[in-house]
Amino acid sequence: MKILVPIKRVIDAYVTVRVKADQTGVETANVKMSMNPFCEIAVEEAVRLKEAGKAGEVVVVSAGPELCKETLRNALAMGADRAIHVLSDDELQPLAIAKLLKAVVDKEEPQIVMLGKQAIDGDHNQTGQMLGGLLGWAQATFASKIDVEADSATVTREIDGGLETLKIKLPAIITADLRLNEPRFTSLPNIMKAKQKPCDTFTPDDLGVSIEQRYKTLKVSDPPARKPGVKVGSVEELVDKLRNEAKVI
Repeated sequence: MKILVPIKRVIDAYVTVRVKADQTGVETANVKMSMNPFCEIAVEEAVRLKEAGKAGEVVVVSAGPELCKETLRNALAMGADRAIHVLSDDELQPLAIAKLLKAVVDKEEPQIVMLGKQAIDGDHNQTGQMLGGLLGWAQATFASKIDVEADSATVTREIDGGLETLKIKLPAIITADLRLNEPRFTSLPNIMKAKQKPCDTFTPDDLGVSIEQRYKTLKVSDPPARKPGVKVGSVEELVDKLRNEAKVI
C-alpha cells in the first residue's frame, strides 16, 4: 500500500505574523518557516502505518518555490521514503493545489492520500475536500484515529457534537486533526539520511495543470483592537448591561 502525503511550507506557528506596510499580504522575508503542523501530523501517521506493516511506501509532495525542498527533507527525515516537488513561484490557491495533487495521484496511484485538515496560514480547510471531489474518492476529514485494513479504513473524526466513526473504502482521502498523534522529533542521523533520499521535481506544465487564480486578495489588515472591559458592581447591573447594551439576553 502506498500513502501520499501532501505538505505545505508555512510561517512557523510560534512566529508573530506581521502585515506588510502596503497591506498586500503578510511579511515572509527573513521569517522562520516550517512544515504546517497538521501536515506534520499527517506525515507522522503515515510513517506509523508503514512501521506497523500496513503501508509499504510513504511519498510526500509539496507545491511551491525552491525552498519547499527544505520542508520535504524534514518529512523525509521523519521517515518518508521519497519526495515530489511541484516547482512554482506563483501564488497557489486551494483549487490549483488540488488539481496539482490530482495529477500527482494519477501518476503515483496511492491507496491513501493523507493531508493535514488545513494550513495555519490561510486556514481554508478546502484542499482535501476539493481533491476528493476531483478524484471521486471517499473521504474522511478531521481524523483523530485511523485504523487501516486491506481495502478499507475506519476513521474516528471530530465533529461539533463529539466523535463520529466512519468506515470508508480505499482509495480514499483522509485529513488529520490535531489529536491524531504527536509527531516525532527528527534525529541527526535521519536528517543526514534524508539528503540521500530521492526528490523528483515537476512543474505545473509538466503535469498539464493550469494554476490560474480564481480570486484576488484586495487587502490584508490586522484585526481590530479589543475594547477594554467594564467592571460591574452587582449581578443586577450585569444583567441590565447584557440585556440593554449587549442585547444577548
